[in-house]
Amino acid sequence: PRSFANSDGDGVGDLRGIESKLDDLALLGVAVLWLSPFYPSPQDDYGYDVADYTAVDPMFGTLDDFDQLLAAVHERGMRLIVDVVLNHTSDEHPWFVESRSSTDNPKRDWYWWRQRPNNWRSFFSEHAWTRDEPTGEYYLHLFSAKQPDLNWENPQVRRALYAVLRWWLDRGVDGFRMDVINMISKDPALPDGWVPPGESLGHGFPHFLYGPRIHEYLAEMRREVFGGRDGKYLVVGEMPGAQVEQAVRYTDPRRGEVDMVFQFDHVGLDYGPSGKYDVAPFDLRALKASFGHWQTGLAEVGWNSLYWDNHDQPRIVSRWGDDSPEYRTASAMALATILHLHRGTPYVYQGEELGMTNYPFSSLDEVVD
Repeated sequence: PRSFANSDGDGVGDLRGIESKLDDLALLGVAVLWLSPFYPSPQDDYGYDVADYTAVDPMFGTLDDFDQLLAAVHERGMRLIVDVVLNHTSDEHPWFVESRSSTDNPKRDWYWWRQRPNNWRSFFSEHAWTRDEPTGEYYLHLFSAKQPDLNWENPQVRRALYAVLRWWLDRGVDGFRMDVINMISKDPALPDGWVPPGESLGHGFPHFLYGPRIHEYLAEMRREVFGGRDGKYLVVGEMPGAQVEQAVRYTDPRRGEVDMVFQFDHVGLDYGPSGKYDVAPFDLRALKASFGHWQTGLAEVGWNSLYWDNHDQPRIVSRWGDDSPEYRTASAMALATILHLHRGTPYVYQGEELGMTNYPFSSLDEVVD
């Protein structure tokens, strides 16, 4: 929302700005609109650090603006899904404010607290545990230190989150894109992770990317949130690290978990040994192999999300195409053709329909990350 369309001249996109462009989206043939987080947030991770699940951040507008946008989407025969972040909250969310206040607070075990942390590294290149001075204990955050992880082992946490989802469905939304939803189940023992040679922190992936209760939680959520409701709803699960065999189980309609997965196999092909900022040469054969693997693996059961770009990825024309004036259009059309002719649901990130390129930053001083 913050970068799509601005209605009030303050330079930040907003909900009314999105509403002003709905006819353009309908003309493109868009069936469903996915909104990234627009909730009140300190914006440490651009809204993926949620401080209030049932409100709109003033920079984006009001709940009335949201209701008006939703009605306008439905008037055009489209659907709207909202991004929900259920693995963690902001450290400014009232739940965490209570949780950190004392070791005997009723919400203490709504998050993961330990006197001695394990060796896990966070995705933001730091230790996944931060010591909280008031109680002297450490809390887990797989992402920023301002994004403490919720403890899904606690049934009160699950009930509170399911209530949030029902609140939005009652408001009329058509489903959810669920951020890093495959990380909600952790091995309760929180064992140390494998430490690569030459590094000081370990990777805890085996203990939370496909946790012991993940299928139980997803099935329970589907029953508790959507049970007894008429109509069709869309549930998209963002699942970093998901393998084809796991995706089949996640998206098998008979299991009642999610409708499709967002997996990262193809967009990780140019990551070097040190991660995405260590760029490896593009390998077309590896891309073909990745697409083929997922197409074959989900051919009989399951469903995939098809995408090149999103809020976490560079523009594909600049990344793997040719964004020169001479070849940008042909390159963008070729990449779009590849995407839209595969089996799955295609996602078009804002501007992708125009063949938008990366912004030509010349210095890190121009970047706010």
